[in-house]
Amino acid sequence: MTIERIVSGGMQEDDHAADDSLRPRRLADYIGQDRLKSNLDIFISASKQRGEPLDHVLLHGPPGLGKTTLANIIAHEMGANIKTTSGPAIERPADMVAVLTKLQKGDALFVDEAHRLNRVVEEVLYGAMEDFVVSWVIDKGLKARSINLAIQPFTLIGATTRYGMVSSPLRDRFGHVFRLDFYDDAAMRTIARRSARILGIQAEDGGLMEIARRSRGTPRVANRLLRRVRDYAQVMGDNVITAGIALDALARLEVDGLGLDDSDRLVLTTIIDKFDGGPVGIETVAAAISEEADTIMDVYEPFLLQKGFLDRTRRGRVATRRAYEHLGLGFPKSQGAMF
Repeated sequence: MTIERIVSGGMQEDDHAADDSLRPRRLADYIGQDRLKSNLDIFISASKQRGEPLDHVLLHGPPGLGKTTLANIIAHEMGANIKTTSGPAIERPADMVAVLTKLQKGDALFVDEAHRLNRVVEEVLYGAMEDFVVSWVIDKGLKARSINLAIQPFTLIGATTRYGMVSSPLRDRFGHVFRLDFYDDAAMRTIARRSARILGIQAEDGGLMEIARRSRGTPRVANRLLRRVRDYAQVMGDNVITAGIALDALARLEVDGLGLDDSDRLVLTTIIDKFDGGPVGIETVAAAISEEADTIMDVYEPFLLQKGFLDRTRRGRVATRRAYEHLGLGFPKSQGAMF
C-alpha cells in the first residue's frame, strides 16, 4: 500500500526522477551509516582482491533510508552489472530461473521486497546462492524429472523493510546482513545540502537545518521536503530557502518540529483520547482510525517508537509521557506508574 504522505519514507510517483538524479554512485559519496560503510568497504575490497563475487548481501530497515542506493553502489564498486527485480514480480520458479540463467559472471541481482518472495520461488534460490546451480522439476507424476543447470557466480542483494518476514532458510544464506538506521540531524543536513547543490537550489544553513529536523531521519523525506520548500521559496520568497521561509513552508505542510504530520498525531491522540493512553491492541487502533494494522506497524510506528512517543507492551500500545508533552497534554498519574 502506498501512503501518499509527505513524510512517508515509501516511494511516491514524483520521487522517481529526483531519486535517480540524487543517488550517490560511490561508497565514498554515501552520507551516514558509517559503520555499515566501513565494513562494506572492507568486504568489497577483499572480494575484489580475490577476484570473487561479493558474498550475498541482505539490507534491511525502514523505507527511504537508501537500500536501493546501496545495492547500486555495491554493484558499481565491484565493477559489476546489476539486474533489478522485486519479490512480488517473480511469481513462478520458472521466472526466477529465467533471471538467474541470464546473469553473467560477477553480476549483481537486486531483489527488492525480498520478504514477499514466494516460498516455492525461494527454493530455486537456495541452490543458486550456495552452489551456483538452479534446480527445478518439470512435468508431473511418473513423468516428473529434476533438471540441474550450472549458472555463473553472482551476488544476490536483497532488501526488505520486514526482516522478520524473510524466511529463515533464505536469511541463513546471506553472507552479510546490514541494518540501515535512521540518520541523525547532522547527516540529514549534509544530505539536504548535497541535494540542494545538485538541484541548483539556493539554501541557507538555517533553512536546511529546519528541513533536516523534520525529515524523520530519512533521506527520501528530506529530498521531498526540500522540493516542496523550494516551490514555496520561489513563489513567496526570493528563491532562497532561509530559516524563515522553511518554517513558513513546513507549517503550511503541517509538518511539526519533530517531523510528525496529521496522521502521526491522529494515531497518538486516538490512543490518548479514546483509550486513555493505552495499553490498546494494534487492531483496535487500526479500526478506530480506519487504517490497516499492517500500515500502522510498517509506516507509522517505526518513527513513533524511535522518537519515544509509543511503547509496545505485552498488553498493547501505550502513549508515553513524551507523546503527551509533545501534544501539549497533561500526563496522567495513572500512566506514570507504567513507566
